[in-house]
Amino acid sequence: MRTTVSWQAEGPATTLRRTPLKRRDLRPDDLAIRVDYCGVCHTDLHAVRSREDGRPLVPGHEFTGVVTETGSEVSGVTGFAVGDAVAVGNIVDSCGTCAMCRAGQENFCHAFPTLTYGGVDRHDGSTTQGGYSREYVVRSRFAYPLPSVLDPAAAAPLLCAGVTVWEPLHALAVGPGVRVAVAGLGGLGHLAVKIAVALGAETSVISRSPDKADDARRLGAHDVIVSTDPEDMAAARDRFDVVIDTIAIPHDLGPYLRLVALDGTLSHLGHLGPVTLETTDLLIGRKRLSSAGSGGRPATAAMLTFCAEHGITADIELLPSARVNEALDRLGRNDVRYRFVLDLSDLD
Repeated sequence: MRTTVSWQAEGPATTLRRTPLKRRDLRPDDLAIRVDYCGVCHTDLHAVRSREDGRPLVPGHEFTGVVTETGSEVSGVTGFAVGDAVAVGNIVDSCGTCAMCRAGQENFCHAFPTLTYGGVDRHDGSTTQGGYSREYVVRSRFAYPLPSVLDPAAAAPLLCAGVTVWEPLHALAVGPGVRVAVAGLGGLGHLAVKIAVALGAETSVISRSPDKADDARRLGAHDVIVSTDPEDMAAARDRFDVVIDTIAIPHDLGPYLRLVALDGTLSHLGHLGPVTLETTDLLIGRKRLSSAGSGGRPATAAMLTFCAEHGITADIELLPSARVNEALDRLGRNDVRYRFVLDLSDLD
């Protein structure tokens, strides 16, 4: 076993503490990665605060770093070498044989993908621990070359938030002539705006408050609709071909479906939980309700290439990792524009 240092929640505590962490020895197709930057996702906050069994937890599933060691079969197979800049997202393995994996949709693996933390290792049954640590050991197929033009700190959130919005935008053929609205301007939403604009779509933002109008336009949005303004919402009825809903809390989908045009789609991404809706909100206009989660290996690689070509990274607040608990607390209060990223170099 290898030993590194991590930020870990142990027992009933929700405060993360600096703690030694054991990593597996490298398997033939593994990489050892020095984690330099790791994004802080709402999923991390939920995982820390909702633990019921008190088992140790190291969060973090969107990170960038540098290869420090390769397994015996990696050289010449994947092209990774010591010193390469890489990125890792929220999936680190899958069965590789089901229909979804064969289609390059490892995120929908029928046997369930192995998650970067809180997952079950497919070889030894151990619980995976995440990227709030100075080293991560990962199967090389689930690491991605990090384009040199992308800032590694600001690129880290692309591996979760970025690919989560890329997946539906790409699947719904968003491009020139397509009218897109993004509901919620947070970690997911601000990247959805940037990517939709770069794809050539006419892009608007739906926000509860006009306070983010300047930010929305800075990100490239053409218009801002205030969801608490009945006149604004009425004027936008049946206007959008695609609405990307990134709102992270339970909410009524009806008002957003009414903004969807004939044969258009509401893609519900932000809140993973039960929803209720009136069938007539779908019926009137032959509207569709869809969702998506993360991305497979081909989509993740394509997203990184696209972001490199268009200079897209997240808007971040970079903090030394010693301030991780502050970051989680502020994230719980939505006090961030638009993604915290931890600098793990202070773990040396």
